[in-house]
Amino acid sequence: MDDQPEESPDQSPGEAARALIRALDAATLATALAGDSDESGWPYASLVLVACDFYASPILLISQLAEHTKNIAVDNRVSLLYDGTGQRSDRLSGERVSVLGRAVRDDTLGAAARYLARHPSAEGYAGFADFAFFRVEVTRAHLVAGFGRIDWIDGPDLLFPEIPAVPLADTAEEAELIAEMNKNHPPFVRFLAENLGLDGDSWRMTGCDPEGCDLRREGNVARIGFPNPVFTQDEAREAFRQMRERE
Repeated sequence: MDDQPEESPDQSPGEAARALIRALDAATLATALAGDSDESGWPYASLVLVACDFYASPILLISQLAEHTKNIAVDNRVSLLYDGTGQRSDRLSGERVSVLGRAVRDDTLGAAARYLARHPSAEGYAGFADFAFFRVEVTRAHLVAGFGRIDWIDGPDLLFPEIPAVPLADTAEEAELIAEMNKNHPPFVRFLAENLGLDGDSWRMTGCDPEGCDLRREGNVARIGFPNPVFTQDEAREAFRQMRERE
């Protein structure tokens, strides 16, 4: 079971949508069917695993042999549906967000590092010649947070604001912090999971960004938010200390 964040009444629509994007590790990808058949141009939906960069732009790892990748090669306009309704008895009362943008190839080490930390099983095929990382350049998003709570969000309002020279945005800095937490502080990682009401055993930290940290145990993911944005390892450690002291 995935643990999804509850929307805070103080969150803007962009913040609420971004929290859902950061929390989920799978989404539905919609592309326009390529080719010259009668179905050319029709919407084509597929399941994809997702991660996101430090500022919450979606990252995909997809095969050149897949239909959605062939479609993107012709028309790179895409939509991603992030569905956070799965644990609700009335799913239409839950949160979901559709992200519209353009999928562009991203060969940076940062994209690969964040995706593979989120999906360690992908290391087995990420190096295959027919696989490539893509980042979605967000144009707009559509948030539905229950009945009567619907908003269109411009791209800049969806993403976390870019700030120059942020140490934690360096994936090496992030990886160092994560390795430290998993190696030296497993009781605290277990505490984070238990604080979300989850069985605390065997969880590992897989990501840390300005707004929170990501956890994984086999096929399950969870996320816990920070009360205030963090931009350095020391600020993240201080946020962890405050979480512990509040209990």
